[in-house]
Amino acid sequence: MFTGAGRNTPGLVVGRTLVGLGVAVDRILYNDLMDQPKDKNQQQNEEFEPQFDGQRPDEELLFIFRRHIIAMRKGFYWVLVPLAITSIPYLIWPNTLWLLWLPVAGFGLGLLMFIYHFLMWFYTYYIVTDQRIRQVTQRGFFGKDVVELKLSKIQNISYNIPGFSGEIFRFGTIIIQTFVGDLVIRYVERPDHTYNRLQDAINTVDSQEDDYEVTEN
Repeated sequence: MFTGAGRNTPGLVVGRTLVGLGVAVDRILYNDLMDQPKDKNQQQNEEFEPQFDGQRPDEELLFIFRRHIIAMRKGFYWVLVPLAITSIPYLIWPNTLWLLWLPVAGFGLGLLMFIYHFLMWFYTYYIVTDQRIRQVTQRGFFGKDVVELKLSKIQNISYNIPGFSGEIFRFGTIIIQTFVGDLVIRYVERPDHTYNRLQDAINTVDSQEDDYEVTEN
């Protein structure tokens, strides 16, 4: 027995056509909204991927520097001194084999202290952007100090190399003078190179401020 359940009646065809047109219009409107030009700040926020914790969308990272490896010299002392001291008993009584465990224990203790000082050195660093200097200092395994200084607040920068050892190992001290006090960074690797890069960053900020004042006038 033949029924009309499978036939496309005119009303059903018109309904389907209207539904299809509605879907097409919705897609066109959606694509138009997605293709509309976005605000500049909105584009920056969507495309922004911070290079360090706390970086602002309008901030450019210039460079990062750490102190010289000599700043963790205590870690090297901790490896050598306990090993040397605990080796003395075996050198005096070489026939007593169990005394060999003393330098092994001394070396293990020194190695642990070396790792501690290495972590303190590695996670203490300085971030320089086109707006500020951020000093991150590691305090123990879980503590951390963060100090920020705007480049526009810096009055003067100087550096010095502490004699023969600083000249040989290429480290020195950078002094950043501000209105509220001085930021002293000791054991900076290649202080002349870091000094020049800091001066370039400050000069760029000063020139931008001068251009802004001229534009306002």
